[in-house]
Amino acid sequence: MNVLGFGDNTIDRFVDRGTDYPGGNCVNVAVYAHRLGLDAAYLGVFGDDDLAAFLRTAVAEQGVAVDRCVVRRGTTSVSTLHVQDGDRVFLGYDPGGDTVREPLVLDPGLLAYAASFTLVHSSVYSGTEAELPRLAAAGPLISFDFSDEDEYRTPEYLERVCPHVDLALFSCSHLDEAATGTLLAEATERGAGMALATRGLDGAIAHDGRVTAAAPTRAADPGAMSDTMGCGDAFLAGFIVSLLHDGWSRQVPPVASALQRALHQGARAAYHQCFVESAFGCGRPAPTAQAGERDTSRPASH
Repeated sequence: MNVLGFGDNTIDRFVDRGTDYPGGNCVNVAVYAHRLGLDAAYLGVFGDDDLAAFLRTAVAEQGVAVDRCVVRRGTTSVSTLHVQDGDRVFLGYDPGGDTVREPLVLDPGLLAYAASFTLVHSSVYSGTEAELPRLAAAGPLISFDFSDEDEYRTPEYLERVCPHVDLALFSCSHLDEAATGTLLAEATERGAGMALATRGLDGAIAHDGRVTAAAPTRAADPGAMSDTMGCGDAFLAGFIVSLLHDGWSRQVPPVASALQRALHQGARAAYHQCFVESAFGCGRPAPTAQAGERDTSRPASH
C-alpha cells in the first residue's frame, strides 16, 4: 500500500515564532501517511528559490519521495500566521510566482507513475481538477480535500469533481450536524464514493450513501498544545490508512465497523498532531517576522 500527495506545497511562516515551516495539504497527507507506516511520495511543482529548496529537502527527509516533482522558475507561496490560544490564525498569503502556480499536467509517464499508487490525494488548492478523470480511470483510489470555502461547494464544482473521487473531505466546523449531513449526502449523490466531514470539537462524520458513522473528537488541553496546524490533514491520513489496512478498494467499500474504526484512528492522529510544531516541524528562522498584506483567500495547511 502506498499514498501519493498530488498538488500544493507551501511555506507556513509563523510570525510570532519568527519561523518558516514546510507544509501544504498534499505534502502533509503524504508525510502523515508515511509516519503511519505506508510508503508515500509527493508530486507537484516547486519553485527555484531558496524556500523551495528548503521545502523539498524537508519533505524528502521525512521519507517521502519527491524525485518526480517538477521545478519551475519562480518563487514559493508563503502563508503568514500566528498561534492564538493554541489555534493557528491565518494573517495573509503570498501566492508565489505565476509559473509555479500553473497546474501540473500529467503526461503519460507521470500518469503511469501516479497510477502505481494505491491512493492519490489532492485538493482544491492544487489545480488538479482537470486531471482527476484520467487519474481515476487509471486505477488508484482518489481522495480530495474540499476545504471549508463556499466556492468549492457549489453544485457546479461538486458535479465537476465528485464523480472522480472515492473520498471527499469537507471541513465543517462552521456547520451544524444537519447541514453537514446534507453536504455529505450531496457529495455522494453527485458521485463521490464516500464523504467525510471533520467538525473540530464536534467530532467527525462519514457517509457512503448507505451508511453514516460518527465519532467524537479526542480533545487536547489547549495549554499543552503546540498549534492546530495540520490537524485536519492528520485526521484524513489516519482515516485513509485505517481503511486501507481494512481492505478498502473501489470494488470493496468499507463496512460500517471499518468506517467507525477509521474515524477513531483519524481522531487519534489529529490529537497527536496538536503537539507538533506546524505541520511536521522542520522549522528554520524566517527572513522576516512581518505578516505583510492580509489575504486569507487561500489557507495553506489544515
